Formats: sequence, C-alpha cells, structure tokens
Amino acid sequence: MKKLSIPPEILNIVETLNKADFEAYLVGGCVRDYLLGVSPKDWDITTNAKPEEIIPLFPKTVYENVYGTVAVVNEAVTDETLRIVEITPYRLESAYSDNRHPDAVLFSDKIEDDLLRRDFTINALALDPSKGQIVDLYKGQEDLKAGVIRAVGAADKRFQEDALRMLRAVRFAAQLGFTINIETEKAIKNNVSLLNNIAKERIRDELVKILLSDRPMFGLDLAQKLGMLPFISAELEKGIGMEQTQAHAYTVWEHLLHSLQHAADKKWSLEIRLAALFHDIAKPHTMRFDEKTGIRTFYGHDVVGAKITKRILNELRFPLSTIDVVAKLVRWHMFFSDTDQVTLSAVRRIITNVGKDHIWDLMNLRACDRIGTGRPKENPYRLRKYKSMIDEALHDPISVGMLAIDGKGIMEAAKMPPGPKVGHILHALLQEVLEDPKLNTKGYLSKKAIELATFSENVLKKLGDKGKEKKDREEEKNLEEIRKKHWVK
Repeated sequence: MKKLSIPPEILNIVETLNKADFEAYLVGGCVRDYLLGVSPKDWDITTNAKPEEIIPLFPKTVYENVYGTVAVVNEAVTDETLRIVEITPYRLESAYSDNRHPDAVLFSDKIEDDLLRRDFTINALALDPSKGQIVDLYKGQEDLKAGVIRAVGAADKRFQEDALRMLRAVRFAAQLGFTINIETEKAIKNNVSLLNNIAKERIRDELVKILLSDRPMFGLDLAQKLGMLPFISAELEKGIGMEQTQAHAYTVWEHLLHSLQHAADKKWSLEIRLAALFHDIAKPHTMRFDEKTGIRTFYGHDVVGAKITKRILNELRFPLSTIDVVAKLVRWHMFFSDTDQVTLSAVRRIITNVGKDHIWDLMNLRACDRIGTGRPKENPYRLRKYKSMIDEALHDPISVGMLAIDGKGIMEAAKMPPGPKVGHILHALLQEVLEDPKLNTKGYLSKKAIELATFSENVLKKLGDKGKEKKDREEEKNLEEIRKKHWVK
C-alpha cells in the first residue's frame, strides 16, 4: 500500500490550532483514504475550538452555515483539495425528525462525541498528525483491513437519523470494493422505505458517485438486492428477469449492468455510463412475443427509451445539458444495422442528430451495448466500418475553400472580372499548395494569381484540370488512410 504524506498546508492548520491550545484532528473520509494509500479529495479537520475561536487564527476564512464549519482559504495554493480546508468543532447532534438533518447541532469538547455521530466505522477515525496517533473507537482500522462497511453503533439508529446513509453504504462498497456487514445490511433492508424522505438531488449525487466508481455494476446490483432500486428508478426494476432475443446472454437488467461496467472499465464519461444504464430501459414497455415463432421483439425501444430516460433524469434533477446528451445517445443507439447498405448521407444525418461533439460517445455506447450482450469482441468489423464512415463524414474534403484566398480575392488582386478563368486559377493555386502547404498565404497566392491572370484561358484550363486531378488523388489517399486506420475496406 502506498504511503502518503500529509500536505504541509494541512499540517500548518493543525499546528496553528495546537499553538492556540486547541486539539485538532484529521477526521472522516480523509483519514480513511490516507490509511488506504489513496489521495484524499478533501482534508477535513475537527477541533474543540468553537467558530468564534477558529476565525481569528487564520488570515482568511468563510463561515456561513449552521453546522459550525469554518472554511480556511489558502489563497496562495492552486491545488483545489488544499485551497479550501474545512474546520468543524466537535459536534453532538440531536434527533433527526425528517430522516435527513439533525434538529439541532450542539458543540462538544470531546472527540469521542464527534466520532459517535459518524455513519460508518471506516469514517469514524480521527488522526492527530502532531502525535501520529489515531483515535479509533469502533474498530474502523480492522474493518478497513477486512474490507467491510459497518455502521457506527446501532445501524437502525444511524439510518433513521439520515436515510441517505443506506445509499452511501452501497456507494462506499462500489468505490472501495468492500462488502457490507450482515447486521448493517439487515438494517438497510428494515429501513429502506425511509429513502422516500430523501431529496432526489441527494440520491442523484450518490448515484453519480456509484456510476463513476470502478465497480458500478457491483454497486447497482447490491442496491437492487437491498431494495434501493425503486428509489433510484422503478423503471430499472422492470428489466429484472426479462429475457431477450437469442443474441443476448443476459436479461435486460443484467445486460444494462454489463453495458455500464464496460463503460466504467474504459473510464468513459458520466454521459456514456448513464446512457449505458438506460439505453434499453424501454424494452419492458415495447416487448412483443410471437407465440408461433417464440421470438421476442422490442421495436421502438430506442424512441420510447429516450423519453423514459429524459423523465428519469429530470426526476433525479440532473442538469438539462446532461439530460439532453444522454437522451440523444439512448434515442440513436440503434443507428445502423447493415454496413453494406449504410450511406455517407445516412451517417451525416446521425452526426447531425447526435452532434459532432458526441458522435464518438454514441460509438462507445454501441461498444458497451455489444459487450453487454455477452459477446467478447468489442470492436468487430461492422463497428470498425461505422467508425470509418463517421471519420469520412467528419473529414473536411480537399477543396479550393482551404486556400488563403478566394475568388473575390483573386479578382481584386488581378483586377479581373468574374468568369471561368477565376475558377481555373483557384485550382491551379490549389495544386501548388498541395505540393507545398507553406505557400498557402494570402500574399503569395495574390502575387501568383496576378501572374496566372496573364495566361490564356486555354492554358489556365489545363493548369486548373491538373489541380483538380491532384486534389482527387490526395482526397482518395486521405480516405484510404482513414479506412486503413480502422482496418476496413
């Protein structure tokens, strides 16, 4: 396990508090990550000092919350994890009437009180960096070594205080590759209905963290087994146990999980992961079974799926920009079938529908879809052919439009009227530029155009035709390179 060092900016804050005769501990997730050899995303500090005692000790602070948290701003630091460091007084929390927030927050003088209110043992660790001592009241270090998520104290009470902790347990399991302790699992199943009281935004945030983990398939499968799936989306449950066509080795639900996991294995974006999770969400709605043939069909599941996906993501309060991209990917994930019949114009229409910025996301989604069927080959000939055609459609063809001068510029430079000679000159200039791209400057081309304008139309036509032939050869060479890149004909 990699041994990390604590950044000097964090040690300076702890030292400042200690010099003022206050205790100071690193606490929570940063201690967990530190002990695992993972760079913490945030460094949180807890102390027996109260907000009014913390603020005067530091040059710049921000204090505008009800939990006593003082943010110390390190303006000279560019690292986001160190620029703002939160210091919170030891806290005692009262009852949670809404299963979300404490009814009141009381400050304490004892670190033990602060650790008691934490969610899981692996997060109830406090490290005194000045002494190198760890306060571990609930065997959190043992659970870290064993890879176990265990609630602090009575699990039922922890989840009744804040029901989101149940989904956080799944998230930590997915992020860390841990299992959930049996008693903690039982408490989740007993209290899972309390997720009804949690704001959709908070559920969304935990879902995103699960999806962006290395093990989203494991996380969502666990969420389903613990009864949490309806609180993310009841639509996902409809695919559980639903068989598909012979091309699929898995049920709809299993297929979605395997597709999602492939996106995670490839480190692809949140939008692709969401699309992988929802691309076949409408199959339960569109399934038709032919009793004579024994064949299931799902016609239109892409169109219906885009609408359902948009509704689900809206309910979870995702940003509109994310919803738009994911819905488009779901809508067009069935884009082509037969590479021998697909035309470049059809490819261009797909690019227009999805957008140039997301056409490769669509191709990656198609790879997820394929792997999700149980077929091991991610990039078969058909998919490579699609990619080649997309490259061709996105490729800017060689033309006189690439020149640093246009027809109007030639007429102005050579003081000549409109006519066929202008076109011949443009193609003659294009031939020169193709031979030597450094010549593509307005100054050189203007000077050359003046010279060419003195030639007869017949001579210019021959020069222009040579330029067109050169352009066609170069264009064919470019297309060959594109096809070669994708290993297709």
